[in-house]
Amino acid sequence: MKTACTPLAAAIGLLIAVLPAALLAQDAGSGHEVKSEMAGKAATPADADAFVQRLNDTLRRDLVGLNSAQWLSATYINDDSQLVSAQMTERFLEKQKEFIAESRRFDGVTLSQPTSRAIKLLRTAQTLPPPDDSQKLSRLTTLTTKLDGMYGAGTWCRDPADKTSCKQLPDLEEVLRNPDATYDQQLEAWAGWHSIAVPMRPLYEEFVTLSNQGAKDNGFADTGALWRSGYDMDPDAFQTETDRLWGQVRPLYEQLHCYTRERLVKKYGERGSVHGLLPAHLMGNMWQQDWANLWPILEPYSNAGSLDITKALEAQREAEYQRLLSEFRGTPTVEQKIEIGRGADLAIAKSMTRRAEDFYVSLGMPKLPDSFWEKSQFIKPRDREVVCHASAWDMNMAGDVRIKMCIKPNEEDFTTIYHELGHLYYDLAYNAQAPVFQGGAHDGFHEAIGDTVVLGVTPGYLSSISLVEKSTPSKESVINEQMRMALAKVAFLPFGLMIDRWRWGVFDGSIPPSRYNQGWWDLKARYQGVAPASERGEENFDPGAKYHVPGNTPYTRYFLAHILQFQFYKSLCDAAGFKGPLHECTYYGSKEAGKRYSAMLNRGASQTWQETLKELTGGDQMDASAILDYFAPLKSWLEKENEGKSCGWDAQAESDEAPRSTASNHVAY
Repeated sequence: MKTACTPLAAAIGLLIAVLPAALLAQDAGSGHEVKSEMAGKAATPADADAFVQRLNDTLRRDLVGLNSAQWLSATYINDDSQLVSAQMTERFLEKQKEFIAESRRFDGVTLSQPTSRAIKLLRTAQTLPPPDDSQKLSRLTTLTTKLDGMYGAGTWCRDPADKTSCKQLPDLEEVLRNPDATYDQQLEAWAGWHSIAVPMRPLYEEFVTLSNQGAKDNGFADTGALWRSGYDMDPDAFQTETDRLWGQVRPLYEQLHCYTRERLVKKYGERGSVHGLLPAHLMGNMWQQDWANLWPILEPYSNAGSLDITKALEAQREAEYQRLLSEFRGTPTVEQKIEIGRGADLAIAKSMTRRAEDFYVSLGMPKLPDSFWEKSQFIKPRDREVVCHASAWDMNMAGDVRIKMCIKPNEEDFTTIYHELGHLYYDLAYNAQAPVFQGGAHDGFHEAIGDTVVLGVTPGYLSSISLVEKSTPSKESVINEQMRMALAKVAFLPFGLMIDRWRWGVFDGSIPPSRYNQGWWDLKARYQGVAPASERGEENFDPGAKYHVPGNTPYTRYFLAHILQFQFYKSLCDAAGFKGPLHECTYYGSKEAGKRYSAMLNRGASQTWQETLKELTGGDQMDASAILDYFAPLKSWLEKENEGKSCGWDAQAESDEAPRSTASNHVAY
């Protein structure tokens, strides 16, 4: 499964998502003019309040231009759209520098809570800090746009002279998720996609240098330190907190890892393990972050109820295709059949989306606006390059919300839609807040909203919408359902940590350019217990094969979201009056659960995440105990299955030489 963010919201941060370039031409927002007017004057609380009001007015007025440029750059990839996007971003960052510089006038001034928080968010909600030097800033924005476009247009060709042999990410992912694909076919698809990142390496190295310069110019040790400063706690304490949360859930992951390795070895022999680590190309997912596609191998009980959502969705798509074909007069040409097929693709994509919308509406939330259905990208166009990576967009803070996906009728995309709509319902809920507070309590909250809803997509719910057969729950069916969920949720947890562990090391220099690739695989071994089938030297740049690296989207948010969603879920189940094992709860249709959830969404970023969390859950600390409660039946079952087996793995990255960081738009994960 994936996650998503708004256009620039994920790529540059809360503030970047809402501060456009056009304001450079606006005299009302000129920081230089303000500085000259205020020179020599002592700042007052009233001045600070006026500053924040001017900032909010600017954000609300000029959002559309920036987000439109970003949308075009993602949905019409070409030199022109990338140039416009880069220029708009550059102009935004120039103005952002002025706002941040001006905000320092209020250091030491006693401020109201809203004004103090707004200024704090202004300084820490960046993910792409602007260097003071204008030429460096221009180069930085050019690099970020180019890297994003390189990923979106990434294509691997088995034979460069034969265009029919060329494949993009969705095609190569199909090979990895296909249970009938051979070991060598999957290895080829995995290596093929990773080859598209090689040209990114020198650009990314330059990007790191310029981004770090921007962080230092803004008062931070490096970009990683800046990122960790946005969580209402000390940066070093935040890193310790994520380690604590991982420690809570690691034993469960290790049991799942052990079981999975044994099943892979059973199918592939000695090639099913790389010295005790899981082979990267055999995990059914390009980045090994979601193991749901290994269901045919890992299904505990084959006759314990059907949970094949993909099969049901594919059947619905085929039925729609046959319906459209029957309405065609005459004998369609090959091209006409293709267009009829695309009509079926669009119909099933929208049907899947309306099904997800229905869950939110059942909680008392509004239907999505008509513009959502008119302006969203639901399927991959035939006539141009686009970024297919799922994302959710709040274009104007006034109801123009969209998703950008290349939806296919499979379980992964089905649940991704529920996730993406969570972003949009969060956006719509806090649109009443001042623009600077239009974001998640922290970025992990934004990613957790839709996934909390996904947890309510239980077998009972799925049978009620005719995607799986209705069956009487049994011990075997419970384990099957728990396994299905664990392959998406538990398998993801270490991956959610390691990407930013790598980047924190890259930004602070503990992972130098000469060890970019080695550092990546050291951390994948340490956290995930995953390894490539053969050595991957420094001529490769495997981190670039994951969108969030060239897209510059912080990733720890997704780890936090996987913790928070279970906390949220338990609270909503309590609100719905559910009694019974946690994993059986669906709060679909509960207006009381919806009322409590909406109240949290309305808060946005107007207060600390600790305060917001406490209002919903009763506690102000993130806690993974709800995950352990949810998966208690599976953990007991796995421990019995793994009894007597040699579990765990030996990763060099566990040694003292392992690279570690010592520094204290919503994009799908």
